Parts: sequence; C-alpha cells; structure tokens
Amino acid sequence: MEYTQLGRTGLKVSHIVLGTMNFGPQTDETDSHHIMDAALDAGINFFDTANVYGWGAEKGRTEEIIGSWFARGGGRREKTVLATKVYGNMGPDGERVWPNDDKLSALNIRRAVDASLKRLGTDHIDLYQFHHVDRNTPWDEIWQAIDVLVQQGKILYAGSSNHAGWHLAQANEAAARRGSYGLVSEQCLYNLAERRAEMEVIPAAQGYGLGVIPWSPLHGGLLGGVLRKEREGTGAARSTSGRSANALADSAIRARIQSYEDLVDKHGLVPGEVALAWLLTRPGVTGPIVGPRTADQLASALRAVELELPAELLAGLDEVFPGPGPSPEAFAW
Repeated sequence: MEYTQLGRTGLKVSHIVLGTMNFGPQTDETDSHHIMDAALDAGINFFDTANVYGWGAEKGRTEEIIGSWFARGGGRREKTVLATKVYGNMGPDGERVWPNDDKLSALNIRRAVDASLKRLGTDHIDLYQFHHVDRNTPWDEIWQAIDVLVQQGKILYAGSSNHAGWHLAQANEAAARRGSYGLVSEQCLYNLAERRAEMEVIPAAQGYGLGVIPWSPLHGGLLGGVLRKEREGTGAARSTSGRSANALADSAIRARIQSYEDLVDKHGLVPGEVALAWLLTRPGVTGPIVGPRTADQLASALRAVELELPAELLAGLDEVFPGPGPSPEAFAW
C-alpha cells in the first residue's frame, strides 16, 4: 500500500479509502469485521463513515459496527484514521424532525459528535466532515464549534463533502480570519464518467491545500464492466437500478460505456480496476472511497493501487470521457 499526506496536513493516509456505507444494510456485522481486518492487513488505514449510515430506522448502525470492531482490540483503533460525517437528521424516518436535530448549527454539531463517539466507542474522531452545505449557518459559527471540539480533543481535523468550489474558499477564508485551521479535505463525486469537479472544486481544493477524496469512483457500477455483466447475466441487479439504470437508458451513454469496456478489454484489464487506477493519477486526489460488500470486491480495489496505466490507455480514456478542461477557459472561451 502507498501512502500520502491528507492535503496540507502531516497526516499520512492510504491511497485507498475504505468506505463503510454497506456495513449494516448490505453486509452483516461479522462480514463487515472481516472486510475491515482484510483492509487493515493490506495497509488501508483510512476508513470513512457517516452518522446516518445504516439508513432509515437503522441510522447509526454502521458506526456501531465499526465501534464493535474497534472493541476487539489488537491496535485496530490506533492503526485507523477514522473519518465520519455530520449533517443529516438522526431521528427515525417518518418521525417529526425537530428544528435543531440536523445540519451544522453549533448545537447539532455538539450533540452529533458526542453521539458518534459513543457509537464508535472511541474518544476522538480523526476527520470530522460536513456531509453537505448548510446554507443557513454562518461559517464563523461552524468554526467556533469545531475549534471547541479540537480543544477538547474530540476531533483532530475538519473536512467537507459535496461542497462547491466557492464554498471551500468561503469556508477557509472564514477560518483564516479566526486563526482556525479550516478544511483539510473535500469528499466529492468524481470519476471518469463525472468529471465536473475538475472545473472548480478540485482547483479550489488544491489552492487551499485540501485533499480530494472521490466518492462513487465506479459511478454506481457504471464503470465496473456493467455491459459485460449484463451480457453474461452476472451482477444484473446493480445495473438495473439507480444511477446505472438511468444512464444506460440513454443510448449515447450506453455507447460510451461500451467504448470504455472495449478500450479496457484491448489492454487486457478490468474496467473497475482501471476506473480506480485512473483516479489515482489525477492531481490533488488523496484516494478514492471504495465501498466493498464482499472481500472479493476489496481485493479488486487493492489490485488497482498497483496498476500502472499506459499512456496510450490514459489518452484513450480522455477520448471516451473528456473532461471539462481548465477553469475558467472551459466555460469562458
């Protein structure tokens, strides 16, 4: 496993981030523990979760599974760089949402971090991330709350997720005025099929020293060999729902995915592994989040770390999935 520093910090993290969103809803506790053990054995030290994972009536369940894994000892917590998120309402679905039980008010941040710490069975969170933009809470209030948590030793760093480039600038300029450290990472939707982050989010992250953590690196399975699986009758469920189904209903997108799979086949490689390896070549990327449901899926992600993509393939990928180009030229000229 290769390691890099998270943005401008001295924190060293693996180039692959273990996403845990499937732990609970898709993968039971025992198998989740096995996957986390395998990830740690392979050198993955960066684990990402969120307080709402588990979803529905099971919100918080994923953090509890990670907490029970930490409780098994063996240096599991000490070896792990733990990231979780705050923003969503933690009440059961269908129940009344109380005014201060979500988003990024100082009150909710204080309550949410204590609840996450309890579920995770730890005394601190290494990276505490804002799961979405709170347009009604000023950054001064958010940083005041974060500074208190840092002083209390409950969190070490703060990051964002699903923020626009100007949000990153606004956040870190507000932090600088206060003498606060500011955001150190941005977790955004970024992959071969969805490259809009290159226009402003990634340049802003690089400009302010934030590590970029792409989520959905296979674009909901679209880049994981979906058409081959469709022909072979394997993995059909993933390709007939969600983002993949919506995309494949468009004949132009379907043709592009076919071109992608043909290009990868020409080089004797695996589509999903190529998609992950491509992200590791991109400027500013710390590491993509992989969310394995099985140990085999984790093994595939690990192979991508060691995959060196030839220049001919990289050029071909840009032809199939052209990026927007540099900002502001991409939209100004």
